[in-house]
Amino acid sequence: MLKRFFIICSGADKDLIYTCSNGEQNKYAGIGATVFFTAVLAWIASAYALYTVFDNAWMAALFGLVWGFLIFNLDRFIVSTIRKRDSFWQELVQASPRIVLAMIIAIVISKPLEIKIFQKEIDTVLLKEKNELAMANKKQVANYYKADLDKNKAETDSLKSAIAKKEKEVNDLYSTYITEAEGTKGTLKMGKGPVYAEKRQKHDAALAELDTLRKNNLAKIAAKEKEATTLQANLDKKVTETQPIIDSFDGLMARINALGKLPWLPSFFIMLLFLAIETSPIIAKMLSPKGEYDFKLEDSETAIKTNLAQNTYQRDLMRSTDADIYDDVYAEIRTDRELYNYKKKKAIELLEMQADSFSNKQKSVM
Repeated sequence: MLKRFFIICSGADKDLIYTCSNGEQNKYAGIGATVFFTAVLAWIASAYALYTVFDNAWMAALFGLVWGFLIFNLDRFIVSTIRKRDSFWQELVQASPRIVLAMIIAIVISKPLEIKIFQKEIDTVLLKEKNELAMANKKQVANYYKADLDKNKAETDSLKSAIAKKEKEVNDLYSTYITEAEGTKGTLKMGKGPVYAEKRQKHDAALAELDTLRKNNLAKIAAKEKEATTLQANLDKKVTETQPIIDSFDGLMARINALGKLPWLPSFFIMLLFLAIETSPIIAKMLSPKGEYDFKLEDSETAIKTNLAQNTYQRDLMRSTDADIYDDVYAEIRTDRELYNYKKKKAIELLEMQADSFSNKQKSVM
């Protein structure tokens, strides 16, 4: 049962292969087994590749099964269309397009499995890339809000600087009228005289201005600090919102790129393995000598070609013979006087009718 299934997978003619020896049947069963298991590997590889895209096992398995059937059909077609020739170079020329197609299929099949085999190493590369993307994202978002934050900080510092400057002015005026009262500076007269009163008045006026300025600026500073808090919150929110996009940076293309950053030799040997598996049915069929099945298939095809050639020759001969017969028939008719007189009579009648018609038409015009 299994042998019959693998023979079907090989694409061999069942009516011919079952008339061949057991060894010939085993050869084509082996070719069919290679085709079948290559399709199974294609199914597994494509299912994994699609799982990294859809994150859905059932959908990935379904589409992977379709891809596996497609690869199975292509491989079966490639193997079944190769014919044994009398020259190896003729076979190579015949098989070269099929070998190229098999190489393409092998590369397509091997890549998803390479990604799975080197998953841990690829995850390490992706983690490093994600960290770099996260840092670059934070820097980019910070640069986006930097102008507003810097402007807010500059305005806040300006308001605080105005308060500090006014406080220094008030402190200086306070020191001036105190030293005047102590007699250590100014008029150098101890006591609260007119000069002291004037300086005290300036200090009190500046102190009132300071209270007003402090009240107004503190309110503005509070608003600026609230605005700065809002800007910082927006910045943090933007970073938080974009982080899931970076965390999901592990799709098929990202993994293929990460695989390309790993040492190429292990990946290359895995691809060579699949290339050998994919091309093995073609190579085996090319290297094996003509077998019983090949002779019977060639005999069957030759018989059909001979029959078609005979039918074409007979049709051409029939057409040529019919043409010669009709040539002889019309040659004899050409010398028949009775037929000549009959055609002459009819021609005269036709000319008379044309003359009468023309005459009547001319009379109607006149």
